Amino acid sequence: MRLWFKNTIDTIKLWLAKLSFRTGVVVLVFCVLFYLLSFAQALLPISAAAKTTLWVVLYGLAKTAQYAGLAIVGIEGWSRIKAWFKRRKSVERV
Repeated sequence: MRLWFKNTIDTIKLWLAKLSFRTGVVVLVFCVLFYLLSFAQALLPISAAAKTTLWVVLYGLAKTAQYAGLAIVGIEGWSRIKAWFKRRKSVERV
């Protein structure tokens, strides 16, 4: 059972790594949206049980999108994203 689980996780990682950098960025954008929605639902006029359910579902989706997006973009892609933000920040200072 343990070996099967490890093989399944490795297969999923390999499949995610085959996806494009742009796909990874889109998944990371969805991650941010799910995080925002998971905390914005507190402002809705619904019962506490419904709020809790929404928070659990949306927060779970955010975490899933986060790890999937990071697996898709990889280390080099994450470096590209950080470099883009650094360039953008230095342009704003000028």
